[in-house]
Parts: sequence; C-alpha cells; structure tokens
Amino acid sequence: MVVLTPEEVKERFGPLFSRRLLVMVDERAQLAEIIEECRHRGSIEWDVMNRNRAGGAVRKITVEGSTMTITAKLGTHAAHFGAADAEIGGQALEGVEVDGDEVITRWAGIAGAGVGVAACLPQAPGVLRTEYASEEDLKVGGARANRANIILPRYEKVTIGIDDTDTKEEGATWVLASKCAEACTIPGVEYLNMRLIQLNPKVPNKTTNCVGSALNFAVRPEAVDDLCAFVRDFIQENSVSSDTGIAVYRGIELPFESSIKKRVKTEVLTKDVCEEEAARLGITYIDTCGGKGRIGALGAVLWANEGIEAAGLYGEHL
Repeated sequence: MVVLTPEEVKERFGPLFSRRLLVMVDERAQLAEIIEECRHRGSIEWDVMNRNRAGGAVRKITVEGSTMTITAKLGTHAAHFGAADAEIGGQALEGVEVDGDEVITRWAGIAGAGVGVAACLPQAPGVLRTEYASEEDLKVGGARANRANIILPRYEKVTIGIDDTDTKEEGATWVLASKCAEACTIPGVEYLNMRLIQLNPKVPNKTTNCVGSALNFAVRPEAVDDLCAFVRDFIQENSVSSDTGIAVYRGIELPFESSIKKRVKTEVLTKDVCEEEAARLGITYIDTCGGKGRIGALGAVLWANEGIEAAGLYGEHL
C-alpha cells in the first residue's frame, strides 16, 4: 500500500482543481453527505452523471454551480463501473466507512476520471491522506483504471432554524443569520450555507414577508455544543424581537415525514403544535425566549435542505 498526504500528491502530479472535500456522517440514518467543490463546473457535471449512473454508495446527488452534494449509504457497495456507456459510469463512489474519528471514502475512476480520483480529489483541502493499493493506482490517464481510498475527518451535519428576530420597525432575520454564520470562527465548525424559507405569507401576526432562515454547518462532534451556544447568544443578543425562535437538528435526514413541512407554508400553526412536532422529530429549541418564532424556526429546519423551492410558496417551482 502507498499512503500519501495532500501535499505529497500535489508534489507528484502538480496542483490540480479540487477546492474542497468534506464528509458528514449520520450513523442513525446510515448515511453520509459528501460535499465536493471544484474550480471547474464541467468536471463536476461529468462526475455527477457518471457517479449517479455507476450507483455504488450513491443515493442521490445535487449540484449548485461547481459544487456537488452526494447523499451516500454507509458501507461498501458494488458499482456499475468501467468505461462509460449507457449503463456504466466512468467514475464511482464504492463505499463510505466510519473508522473512529475518521471517514474512509472509496473511489474508482477510469481514464480522465481516474486522474480525478487518484490525483485531483486527494489534493483537496480537508483531506487527511489517501491510500493506494499499489503504485499502479498512481499511474493515471490513458485507458487506465485507478482506485483510491481518501480519508477525511469525521463531521456531522447541524441545521439551525431561526425566525422572528425583527419587528415592523427594524431588523431582517436573514441578515442577522448571515452575520452570525460569518462571525463564527469556532475550530471544527465549517459553515455550509444559509437558506431563506418562505413561510405562510397569510399569517396575520408577522412582520411583512414571513420568512425564516436556516444555517447549515458541518461540525466536528466535539464542537457541536460550542456552535449551538454561539448561535444562540449571537442571535438573541442582536435580535430586536422578544419572540425569537432557534431550532437545531443534528443529522442528515429527519427520522420521520412531517405534515408540518407543508402546513408551515399553507396554514396558521400554533407554537404548541410545532413544539410537539419538534420533540417527535428530535429537533431541539435552544432559544430562551419561548416565543412564536419557534413556529418559523421549525419550518426553517424542515425546509433547510430542499433547494430553491424552500424560498417559494408551497408548490412553487422554477
């Protein structure tokens, strides 16, 4: 076996194009979420189509610009891998395995896609080291097939919903949430994104647009409590409302479907109903206000990873 650090891979092949590789694990759901960012959109798009066709550990993939997000099954899974054709992918994710504080991701690629898994991804910021079965897997390009086990730190996903930090006179929840994310410099916390969630605009007791905000983070397990305390304190200290709600979910997928997901966009809900549903789903409120903002905070968590539709009215699509 040959084991190389990202710097050693870079010395061997020269600098390539991966900007980020990060993996979050949800052992309850037996899932991982892998985020990969490249300098070039075209290579991301080709890799997505081929990994999806190859199957293996891949369950679903989404793309935003030059970044892909893979939802993957834990374990090792046979892939339809080889030279790309109608049924076979030229690049594959064959497995994701948890090993203590680390995660092993198992990749296969052929020809140019072999360069991707053996030389490009192993250089990405976030990689600890890469294992190759032999020097043969370090001979890239041409018609060769390559395999590499890329080892990364173990993160978990933390989603935080925030609502009701403003009044009709001042404030904007999405601005405060964004400032909070950018102010967070806790070691072991990686900010992923912020989403605006359109709630029911017909709710009578609102500011104007009735919009909540969600923050997604990748977090080392030992840093979760520090992150939650930071967000709670930052939001409450800077909120101009006494009804601020902050809800937190740790995991990639919720354990159950929730009717509240639709209803928060279409009905007028009570705080009691939302608090009961949050408890059923394992979503925790960390605010100390206990106000009506908890309704929108729950809605923000439920829609935090649903793409652009989260920003629209219920059923509204591009």
